[in-house]
Amino acid sequence: MVEEEAKSLPMELSEKGGVENNGFVQNEAFDDKETDSSSQEEMPKTCTVDVDPAATEELALKPYAGMPKEVLLKFSSQARYRVTREILFWLIITAAVVLVCATIAIIALSPKCLDWWQAGPIYQIYPRSFKDSNMDGNGDLKGIQEKLDYITYLNIKTIWITSFYKSPLKDLGYGVEDFYDIDPMFGSMSDFENLLAAIHDRGLKVITDLIPNHTSDKHRWFQLSRNRTGKYTDYYIWQDCTQAAGSVTPPNNWVSVFGNSSWQYDDVRKQCYFHQFGKEQPDLNFRNLAVQQEIHDIIKFWLSKGIDGFSFCAVKFLLEATHLRDEPQVNKSQNPVIITAYSQLYHDYTTTQVGMHDIIRSFRQTMNQFSNEPGRYRFMGSDGGEKEDIEATMMYYGTTFIQEADFPFNFNLINMKNLSGNSIFEAVNLWMKNMPAGKWPNWAVGSPNAARISSRIGKEYVNVINMLLLTLPGTPVTYYGEELGMENIASENVSVEHTDSDADVATFPEKSPMQWDGKVNAGFTEGNSSWLPVNSDYQSVNVEIQMTWSNSTLNLYRELISLRNNELPIHRGWMCYIWNDSNVFVYVRELDGLDRVFMMVLNFGQESTTDLKAVVPSLPSEAIVRLSTNFSNTGKAVNTKLIKTEMGEGLVLEYKTAKPVHTMEAFQGNCFVAEKACYSSAFNLLYVNC
Repeated sequence: MVEEEAKSLPMELSEKGGVENNGFVQNEAFDDKETDSSSQEEMPKTCTVDVDPAATEELALKPYAGMPKEVLLKFSSQARYRVTREILFWLIITAAVVLVCATIAIIALSPKCLDWWQAGPIYQIYPRSFKDSNMDGNGDLKGIQEKLDYITYLNIKTIWITSFYKSPLKDLGYGVEDFYDIDPMFGSMSDFENLLAAIHDRGLKVITDLIPNHTSDKHRWFQLSRNRTGKYTDYYIWQDCTQAAGSVTPPNNWVSVFGNSSWQYDDVRKQCYFHQFGKEQPDLNFRNLAVQQEIHDIIKFWLSKGIDGFSFCAVKFLLEATHLRDEPQVNKSQNPVIITAYSQLYHDYTTTQVGMHDIIRSFRQTMNQFSNEPGRYRFMGSDGGEKEDIEATMMYYGTTFIQEADFPFNFNLINMKNLSGNSIFEAVNLWMKNMPAGKWPNWAVGSPNAARISSRIGKEYVNVINMLLLTLPGTPVTYYGEELGMENIASENVSVEHTDSDADVATFPEKSPMQWDGKVNAGFTEGNSSWLPVNSDYQSVNVEIQMTWSNSTLNLYRELISLRNNELPIHRGWMCYIWNDSNVFVYVRELDGLDRVFMMVLNFGQESTTDLKAVVPSLPSEAIVRLSTNFSNTGKAVNTKLIKTEMGEGLVLEYKTAKPVHTMEAFQGNCFVAEKACYSSAFNLLYVNC
């Protein structure tokens, strides 16, 4: 029955006629005999189906996966596919244009990122006193490398190592014998290279001193100059002078910084050479272009080694007047014969001469050659030493069009004659109101040439001074040990035998060894003695023990750095003074676009109560103590009409306001900002045009 239906089906299809269908193919498994015996009538050659051609074409043109190119092109020209494709194309183009425009706008509106030398504190190390690695009693470069973890513990990113060049160590090593070598006391060039690599491996930066004004009298240049050898003949400043009966008549009345005549007779050359400092430190002749080139070569040498910047020292002494006239006396009635002290003359002809800044700017240009790589900007600081002349100091910043130092080091807080809220205000305001627009401030409260904070102004003010240092705008500079509250060593405990220097500079109370722990020699050395004695308080004032005390000077220092790094108003915002008197100095740090404000209430006198609500009526009635020199006060609320501070106490208060102080007309002359930025809470980014 099934076989008959199968036979009749093709017969019916062929009768109707239609589209030929070769879909029925004989099964090769059929028996040949059966196929041969079948008649042609029973097995038609063709099979036709009555199918609508349009329907067949429509079925054949449906897209499917893996279509060949020819089929795909048929669909791509259809309107529904073409329009969709064009819409997607223009959406992508529009999105790309918007993205590019947004990127350009963000870049154009974004403030300049703070560079590495602006972003955090600089930690100054006197290498001879930091850590001894070879038990000879002198700190060295390997010792610094051993203690790099401590630097990162402090969250400090920049180290300033004072002079380590080969030197007879007169004037603390600032009379250099060889600018291209390390003094053996501190190690070898290999030690320096290892230290530099370790510093950079930790993501830190390092700067060092460079003293271009003079060399040691042991320097090869001086030995050649005193013998009038070739180009070195005029490398130093030589003048004829007379010698009779063992006494020398100098060319003029010029006096050295250390006192007595700045002219020294040389038996070899039979002339006098000029020295602004000690007689073992002859001044280079910077009117000789070959001398300038020598200093440029030295700069290139150390930058090629990989250091990140220089502090140029004593640069105001680079040039002297060529006319050699006597300098005017401070006291005109004084007998000129008895003038021996530096303070007895006005130094009109031996400091800050015309052309001096051109030389410093040429140093900057050489350094810029090494600042082209991203993230490798080379910092330049200068120590002009213009204590009494703030305008002269500000000239080291350069001009709007000519770059000089990134900043001259600011020692106003060190040079204060007395401590009070008013004197702190005056020291801060003097710098800020005279600093050129767009320049970056800096602050130091200790140095190798000044008494330590504890000894200079008292232990009770160490914490509040550090709070001031780390909350002012600009770059803070910390001298090693000030984060612990180290004191000067008593002068009577320091004898000449402890030093390699002359008797007139035999005591260095502010350079005592770093106090690492309570063991013998405070962990500074494992040797029997140190080059200077350790302070007698080392068992209670040291790194190890202060790490364990939550309310220690060290932990407060770290908390202040953390606050500075994490809070934009303190990091780069406005500073406005709002109050100062004999006891307290009060200022705020604000940022446009942020409603959070930080107010510093710092006591540099006696116990005091201050009504700040009366000074700034828009202040909220309460503020929260974000940080205090007395850790137990942290987190408490204080009444802004009645803020009480004890002697040496410092408070960092936090509050919210819709009316920041820097927008108030009454405080316009009291507000400063170096790198202006505004905060957008909607996009969580900084921009320039507020």
